[in-house]
Amino acid sequence: MLGRIALVIVLAGLFASANGCKKQVDRAPFIAAINASYAGRHVCLWPQPTKFPAQADPSKDDRVRDYDALTDAGLLIREYVEERKPLAPSVQINKYNLSDKAHSAWIPDPNHPDSGNFCFGHFNVTAIDKAIPNDPSNPMQYTVNYQYETEGIPGWARTPESMRAFPKIAADTSIQSATATLVKSTDGAWSVEPQTAQ
Repeated sequence: MLGRIALVIVLAGLFASANGCKKQVDRAPFIAAINASYAGRHVCLWPQPTKFPAQADPSKDDRVRDYDALTDAGLLIREYVEERKPLAPSVQINKYNLSDKAHSAWIPDPNHPDSGNFCFGHFNVTAIDKAIPNDPSNPMQYTVNYQYETEGIPGWARTPESMRAFPKIAADTSIQSATATLVKSTDGAWSVEPQTAQ
């Protein structure tokens, strides 16, 4: 009887020892590598650069809502101009240009100086949910599920007018989930493997 008890104790000890030897991967380098992949990338309002000054007809141009929200936030200056056409009544057109306040949020397009985008922060990883080696026998590549949020959100992006006009702000400033493939180089540094186009 004592022999069986001793055997159970020895087996339990070996089991605990084996579990203790199971090394957890350090997730901090994964967070650093994913954040490095976001460096220099801004979260912006429009998918493509927009040109200013811009004119918009308030009776039929959907951009008026966007531009008016940015005017209320102090980023644009609105003027009213009369557009005259032959054999037709004149039409009031809204003309929008960047305000002095806009330049801190405006990212110019390097190829077209009169175009650009309003940007309101950058992505930052908040947690690693799961990290699985693609080849357990050679863990040099991991599939990583993570959560991220937008940091550095300015006051103009938090106004009710901006949130209503640009649902993208609310979507991009909530906690989001994503997946990345991380690869370990020969010098031990982790980097995000670029996604190939489908």
